[in-house]
This record gives sequence, structure tokens and C-alpha cells, in this order.
Amino acid sequence: MANIAKIFANRAQYMLQVAAKQSQIVPRFYSAANFEFIKTELAGANKNVAVITLNRPKALNALCNGLMKELSSVLDDYEKDKNVAAIIITGSEKAFAAGADIKEMQPNTYPHCILSNFLNDWTRVAKCQKPIIAAVNGYALGGGCELAMMCDIIYAGDKAKFGQPEIALGTIPGAGGTQRLTRVVGKSKAMEMCLTGNMISAEEAEKMGLVSKVVPADKLVSEAIKLGEKIGSHSNLIVQLCKESVNTAYETTLQEGLKFERRTFHATFSTDDRKEGMTAFVEKRPAKFSNN
Repeated sequence: MANIAKIFANRAQYMLQVAAKQSQIVPRFYSAANFEFIKTELAGANKNVAVITLNRPKALNALCNGLMKELSSVLDDYEKDKNVAAIIITGSEKAFAAGADIKEMQPNTYPHCILSNFLNDWTRVAKCQKPIIAAVNGYALGGGCELAMMCDIIYAGDKAKFGQPEIALGTIPGAGGTQRLTRVVGKSKAMEMCLTGNMISAEEAEKMGLVSKVVPADKLVSEAIKLGEKIGSHSNLIVQLCKESVNTAYETTLQEGLKFERRTFHATFSTDDRKEGMTAFVEKRPAKFSNN
């Protein structure tokens, strides 16, 4: 147990070091012309919220390998950009992502899946250090639902539909559908969704805790941007540490998670932003964070 606690403490210190290095990196700019399957823009009053729009309208934003590679690439860039505080992934009003690209997947064989470690590189979203908000309109099915669950927060339009219909295709979810869904909604509901393939509404998803907030479809992205701006008003450094601590709750026992949280809390006392935040509170003024 002591060794595990030490590992967690080291991870917290590493996060501090990585975030400090990120503050030295020169901002980069992105052009939608560079991508075939996604669109990108910087939004918000301070242009510190990155919006990634999945853009395969004829395929209802089905997740093909090309799209996932582009998504991973732009996340690499946004993660290095000190001016990006939060990231939004969204689709169209008709579909966030209606699933993986079945036409592309259909010819796969078991040896190919094993030797290519199929879907392993689809987890980039879940590994991003910066907070990611899924803004889900329309269908989020199969891989689309799994992609949304890889994000940190899910906002849904009032017409959104979630589901894991892989069972009807003679397979099972392969990018976290049986794992993340179970941790969020519990065994019984996850079993029902995965074994039947039935879809649930945005309202049902909110009741289960899968979705944080349901808003009118035409206001979804703007509400997600407001959320990103709120997150961006805090220290990016401390936000990343807090995200790591919350995620640890899913990866370990309660006692080890509490140790990690406490050590990460302690680690914040080595930062300028912790000192500034508490000093500003005492002096009754807005904090001016430096991400150090």
C-alpha cells in the first residue's frame, strides 16, 4: 500500500512538471483545411476553448480510422497549446457519431485485430490531460457513445439518443462500452443497454448520471462553450491536477484514491496559483492565475 501511495504521489508531481513545461510552449494555430473528417475552431471571449466538430455528414459521423487519427492529431496540438484551456467535441444536430464505420470494419479478422491491436489508438481522448466536453446532439451510438464517455463531461441536446447496439451486429462494444458505461450507470442498466441494443433518451441519460446537463439542441454548443470558459477561468495547472484526481477514483480503491487526492492536494501548495488563489480570497479580489 505504501508503494502504491508513493507511485500516486510521484504521478502528482509529474503532472505539475508537465503542466509547467506546457506554459513555456508557443501557441499554435490550426486550419480546418488540414483535415478531411473534422473541423476545428477556437471559441469563447478569450478564444481559449477549442471546438472540434466531427464532419462526416453523409455517414452520420461514423468513426473511421482516418477520423480518429485526425482527432488524435489535433488533440496532440491542443494539449501543447498553453492558450487552450478546455476542448469540446461535437457533431451535427442529427448525429454526434452514429457508431464506428461498419463498412470499414466488416472485413476485419481475428488475427488482424490482434496483430494490429485494433481500437487501441482510439483511446486518445481518454488520455488527454486537458478537460474535454462532449456536446452530443442526435445519435451517439456504439463507438459514438463510447467516444462521448471518454470525455470528462457530457452535455446533451434534448433530442440526443445514446446506445450500444453492437449486440445486433454479432459483436460487443470494444472501446469502453461495457466498462465505462457500467461504472457510470451501474451493472443492471449497462447490461440492459448492451444486451438489447436499445437506445435511451437524453433525459434518461441525465437521470442515470451519464449526462451532466440537457439543453435545447440549438443551444448545445454555446452552453458547452460557456462551460469551457468557466473551466478556463481557473488555473489550467490546477484543473489538470483535479481532473487526474477525479479520474483516479475510477482506477483504484477508495482508500488509495483518497491517498492520491490528499497528496495531490498537498502538491498544490508548491504552486504559485495555490498561493495566488488563497491570497486573492483573503484580500477579496479576483485571482490572477499564472499556471505556475
